[in-house]
Amino acid sequence: MVVITRGEAMKMLREHNSEVAHIRHALAVEATMRHFAGLHGEDVDKWGLAGLVHDIDWETTNDDPSRHTHVGAGWLKEAGYPDDIVRAVLAHGWGICSDVEPVSAMEKHLFAVDELTGFVTAVALVRPGKSLQDLTVKSVKKKWKDKAFARGVDRDVIEKGTSILDTPLEDLIENVIEALKPVEREIGLGEGD
Repeated sequence: MVVITRGEAMKMLREHNSEVAHIRHALAVEATMRHFAGLHGEDVDKWGLAGLVHDIDWETTNDDPSRHTHVGAGWLKEAGYPDDIVRAVLAHGWGICSDVEPVSAMEKHLFAVDELTGFVTAVALVRPGKSLQDLTVKSVKKKWKDKAFARGVDRDVIEKGTSILDTPLEDLIENVIEALKPVEREIGLGEGD
């Protein structure tokens, strides 16, 4: 069995992605997946890898979103990534660009948190300190209701994710905030006034 290290995953991610925003998103989803794996007694490193590489093909496929996840899954399979990580990458695009339904806990969490990490980050960015340290669920929920805010975030996907996890949105938001706090500098936050 081939063991993929985080360093190898990061190198591969950077080979296919040059935009800072995409690297930061990958780091945010990685931290969030590691957090949830720890909460559920799962393999923190494996879940983290799935989060880190979930959008590895984004810069290659963003002109044809129907190819998203499929190209990346092919690269990962070819590089020797475990089948469950490859499947999680496909499943995070369920109903959008993939028909692979999230079944395992890792797949369901990746599906649920991908868009939500972006939303929570967007909320933090408009705060005076651009920080997660004092960000509350209430503040995130207030922005959630503002449909003009973070229009690129698909709230329906997040709600579908909470449904498949059978978890209230507020709990998911709270855990995403907690997961991102330790990495806020790496993802471009905490650099405000």
